[in-house]
Amino acid sequence: MKFVKKKQFKAESKKLLDMMINSIYTNKEIFLRELISNASDAIDKLYYKSLTDKYIKVKQEDLEIRINLDKENRTLTITDNGIGMNEEELENNLGTIAKSGSELFKENNDKKKDIDIIGQFGVGFYSAFMVSDKVVVNSKSIESPKAYTWTSTGADGYSITESDKKDNGTEVILYLKESNEDVSYEEFLEEYTIKNLVKKYSDYIHYPIKMMEEKKIKKEDSDKEETIKEDVTLNSMIPLWKKQKKDVKDEEYNDFYTDKFYDYEKPLRVVRSEVEGRCSYTSLLFIPSHAPFDYYSKDYEKGLQLYSKGVMIMDKCSELLPDYFSFVKGLVDSEDISLNISRETLQENYQIELIAKSLETKIRKELENMLKEDRKDYEKFFKDFGMQLKYGIYSSYGMKKDILQDLLLYTSSKEKKLVTLKEYVANMKEDQKNIYYACGESIDKIDLLPQVESVKDKDYEILYLTDYMDEFVIKSLQEYEGKKFINVADEKMDLDTEEEKESLQKANESNKDMFTKMKEYLSDKVSNVQFTHRLKNHPVCLTTKGEVSVEMEKVLNAMPNNQNIKADVVMEINESHEISKKLEKLYKAKDYETLEKYTKILYAQARLIEGLSIENPTEISNLVCEVLTK
Repeated sequence: MKFVKKKQFKAESKKLLDMMINSIYTNKEIFLRELISNASDAIDKLYYKSLTDKYIKVKQEDLEIRINLDKENRTLTITDNGIGMNEEELENNLGTIAKSGSELFKENNDKKKDIDIIGQFGVGFYSAFMVSDKVVVNSKSIESPKAYTWTSTGADGYSITESDKKDNGTEVILYLKESNEDVSYEEFLEEYTIKNLVKKYSDYIHYPIKMMEEKKIKKEDSDKEETIKEDVTLNSMIPLWKKQKKDVKDEEYNDFYTDKFYDYEKPLRVVRSEVEGRCSYTSLLFIPSHAPFDYYSKDYEKGLQLYSKGVMIMDKCSELLPDYFSFVKGLVDSEDISLNISRETLQENYQIELIAKSLETKIRKELENMLKEDRKDYEKFFKDFGMQLKYGIYSSYGMKKDILQDLLLYTSSKEKKLVTLKEYVANMKEDQKNIYYACGESIDKIDLLPQVESVKDKDYEILYLTDYMDEFVIKSLQEYEGKKFINVADEKMDLDTEEEKESLQKANESNKDMFTKMKEYLSDKVSNVQFTHRLKNHPVCLTTKGEVSVEMEKVLNAMPNNQNIKADVVMEINESHEISKKLEKLYKAKDYETLEKYTKILYAQARLIEGLSIENPTEISNLVCEVLTK
């Protein structure tokens, strides 16, 4: 028996290999991606070599990667018919951790264009030890008459011996570890597992990845089944986004989307782009037709699939999408991104930031086009995802308003349909200075608010805000095209003429003492009581001072961290209503008891109109009865 001397790795082998296995790679299934990428590199090298060496004959259709599963012997084998390695190359490439043969090949051929070699760090191979306690590599170089076998059980070293392999290429045999409580290594011997992993990570390797698959068929002239083995190709090879746009049908995009992103409906829009520049990339994005069930939950993960040279690096790269466009599905493929040594995460964010900025612009333009060209589709989109756009403005304190504000839709008081801010401004009357809005639980309830009367009387359009976040968004915007946003329930809202203002001021001044007394009856529930001209038919309403409106108070106090925030409320009484004369009469007659009853009833009425609760409804009910029977 020939004695084979074991060699040590040409590096701080044990320490470095342990790091490769336990630290660099966080996901054990990555090993298959890495070994397939290495096999693809080897075939690439052979192909490029054949272009310059007339003695090397290669048929494109014969190039392939093959996977073999042997459950009995617990081995998984990946074979390629690529360039292969001689003894020296096995020594250099596999005996020196972190030395990349692919990188050296690229350096030696850097003048040739279109050389697309995946490997660059020389550590991918060692991911095999995450799932194997022994790795055997049989390889024969296209330029060598001899074949060699490299064998290692890990950090203790390796051996190289001659082999009887006849054909050029490399065969990597993994002897899988025994399963334990934490990990089942047997899963990597299951056909469905391998098929799924190839589909997930290596679907677009541009050489066929083949495997013999067991299949049950009925015997001829019998109901009995027999098991046969069938050669199947596991990968698609040509990515959809690499095909010419003219060669891809809408149905293909739709099928790709529903299959890849597990949706049952086709997307509203497909956005495909190819960008060259400081950071070149190809992207294929989809705007879904509906929100996923968990979209507005903490469990939802945003992000695009990230590919490098057709190999999936990340399933959800969150850095590629801003939160307000988190609904977008799709992928980005770039050769320019810098990856860390494991190719699992990004090494730096500069290229990603460039891509993300470009994608943001493309998504916004696509939404703008949808809004302009297909209003029905856009309104469907906005129903599901409008809240996310609004949140983008609110969470950025208005800094993203230039990107998002023209994508917002609100219900119009005039047309009772959704309008954009641009459409609202375009339809403003000549004498109108501000953009008016009103908040409430529903369109119908807002329509009945006393505060909208005077605005409607001027024939001004009002935006009806029904989402809990709407007013916070409006506060963040502050203005649009130089027009300020004014809440119809804001105390400062003023549509009176100078003459009407003067008349109102006199009426409030002459009844100042009455209002002081009425405020005392209400304690700290209101900051002021006064007459108003904003009401036409209704007797009373509530308005607010400052930044917090009644609707905002509702929202803030409904949150888990309720801080009991109160709006600064003013009770306004319609000066032209009969109730104002009644109040004045009671005060002049010094019937303060009845005046108090009227004050509390009016305040309760105003709260009910706003959809607010009454602290003591029994008291109010009794007061109403007393007034009615007096």
